[in-house]
Amino acid sequence: MLTIPLSAPKISKSSSVIQNLELDLMSLLGIEVGTTGCKALVISVEGVPLGQAHRDYSPIIGPAGERELDSPQVWAAVRQVISEVAACSKRDPIRALSVASMGEAMTPLSIEGHILGNCLLGTDQRGAQYLRPLEQRLGVQRLFDITGSVPGALCSLPKLCWLRDNRRPLYDRTWRFVPWSSLVNHLLGGSSVCDYSLAGRTLLFDLYHERWSHEILEAADLPIAKLPELAPAGTPVGTVSAAAARELGLPPDVRMILGGHDLCCNALGAGCVRHGMVTLYLGNALYLTAAFQAVALTSLLLGRGLNMEHHVVPGLFVTFSYNPSGGSALRWFADTLAPLEKRQAQKRGVSIYGELLSEMPEEPTRLMVLPHFAPTGPPHFDARSSGAILGLGLSTARGEIVKALLEGLLYVLAEGQELVGQVGLRVNLYRATGSIARPDQLLQLAADILGASVERPRIVEATALGAAILAGIGIRVYANPEEAVSAVVRVQQRFVPDDKRHALYRTRMERYRELYPLLRDYLHRLHDLPS
Repeated sequence: MLTIPLSAPKISKSSSVIQNLELDLMSLLGIEVGTTGCKALVISVEGVPLGQAHRDYSPIIGPAGERELDSPQVWAAVRQVISEVAACSKRDPIRALSVASMGEAMTPLSIEGHILGNCLLGTDQRGAQYLRPLEQRLGVQRLFDITGSVPGALCSLPKLCWLRDNRRPLYDRTWRFVPWSSLVNHLLGGSSVCDYSLAGRTLLFDLYHERWSHEILEAADLPIAKLPELAPAGTPVGTVSAAAARELGLPPDVRMILGGHDLCCNALGAGCVRHGMVTLYLGNALYLTAAFQAVALTSLLLGRGLNMEHHVVPGLFVTFSYNPSGGSALRWFADTLAPLEKRQAQKRGVSIYGELLSEMPEEPTRLMVLPHFAPTGPPHFDARSSGAILGLGLSTARGEIVKALLEGLLYVLAEGQELVGQVGLRVNLYRATGSIARPDQLLQLAADILGASVERPRIVEATALGAAILAGIGIRVYANPEEAVSAVVRVQQRFVPDDKRHALYRTRMERYRELYPLLRDYLHRLHDLPS
């Protein structure tokens, strides 16, 4: 739990962002609901943090690939962080809020507005068996043409099918299955409408007509009545109810503005509001998020395993390359191979990760890591692979292993950079965000491997910031996303690639490419061994 009350300078009424509102006495609230925790951030209209808070929670993990969240527990955590930041912003009362949330996970909601059960996370493996018949009936190409998505178990569709056939009483009682952005708005007194970016995570959304696909719903035997209404991000969806405002300490008449997929809000919070801008999200997972306009690119995306969905910025789409391991692999290293140092660092109030990164050698390592510590993303989508560290010797230092681990993770993003380049998106500059985007060593390493400059914005936890920006756009504090980013987003530091090290890493990338084909069959057999 973290609460940071901060003061902010007053804003002149002659400011360029004034839109006939008393902006010197107001603030904006962004909320992020993720798989392992929720956050809230209150900012002034100039982007100065006035208060922030977070709460952690843990997924419920079953023995056969089940991954759920206790929905009432998550909703309690969301209320707590809202209450904390509301107390930090009494001088500049909150006037609008918006919610960003994880993709795929949908919670059953009763017609009376009550949570009926847990939400199944995207990584939950239940329902995967429903994809093959759907692909046979419609074809992968047709599914992609409608949705912009490569069919996969991460999507909401197979989970809804599984609930229909295995939790029938719950399924029948459910009025609508809604993502967390929609759920929080509804529970605060607003509408349960869903935005286009989150709808795009379901494999049920018609990307071009901006509606639920009747063709896919019919093929999957799912009724449209179980899904929320749709609207673009930035749409007003109501006002916080008087009862909720009293409970949470919010001022009266706080406007609710429709948020969206957390990665899209993160891109907005990083300032990625134009074609060709790219965000590096460095958190529990690693994501490369590229924004673009050209819908014609879809003919090239499917062959490279790249999805596309609506950005929360009008007129733009995004595509992702990712590695679900990310910072989770670094946490595994600290917990497993440096537990004593981690406890000592916690006692001193410092980060174990900073200490581990300080041990890294300056030059590229000779080790090679296959960072498949979780089911992989594009282009392989392999749930049976596993991680491997090669090249260890008796002289190998711990800092080398740490650096090799990070090198392997960043090689995945370098592959993603090549994939988006092959569909016409040339990347020259990244904005780095996320919980592990603070260490200079990591961002310099990313620049060296990717061969492109990496900028760190002032606020690296950019998802809640992006949601707050949407709140401001929704009540017309800012005329458009470009004006909002100009007013709020500040670049703190730029990391430029070292040409010599980049050349070395290009050679090592060729070695890295050999790893998966060499090890794939063996790792699959290892995975399939009886436990």
